[in-house]
Amino acid sequence: MQKLDFDQALDLVLSRDPRYGRGAYHFLREALDFTLKQRRKLKDVAAQLASSHVSGQQLLDGIRLYALKEFGPMVPTVFEDWGVRKCEDFGEIVFNLIAVGVFGKNETDSVEDFKGGYTFKDAFVLPFLPDAPQPHRRALMDQPAKELN
Repeated sequence: MQKLDFDQALDLVLSRDPRYGRGAYHFLREALDFTLKQRRKLKDVAAQLASSHVSGQQLLDGIRLYALKEFGPMVPTVFEDWGVRKCEDFGEIVFNLIAVGVFGKNETDSVEDFKGGYTFKDAFVLPFLPDAPQPHRRALMDQPAKELN
């Protein structure tokens, strides 16, 4: 059997499971590459000796960092367009790619590894919200303008 290139494999995945947009799969592949590069930069000997295998939680952290780097405050909008609404969706995408031979897995890997990662609000919305006004600022803002002069 001839090995499929990524786009051919994606065509097969999308014909089986159309829940997620094509861009989500390309993003996930790029986020995995980003995560692997980040791990290689670590000075930790254990990380250097570890295989190129990335756990579900490690990949979720890489996805978070890469998404913020690539899309900034637009992450929720982009992910929503792709049909990705929670960390578990990335688990489904990963296992769709495993099913067609694009990604590999070890015997302990499970789609359940992607549960309980983070909420998209905490990861992608809160970093861009302005800080709440400090109490002393609020007191100044509540005073009439003539009293401030």
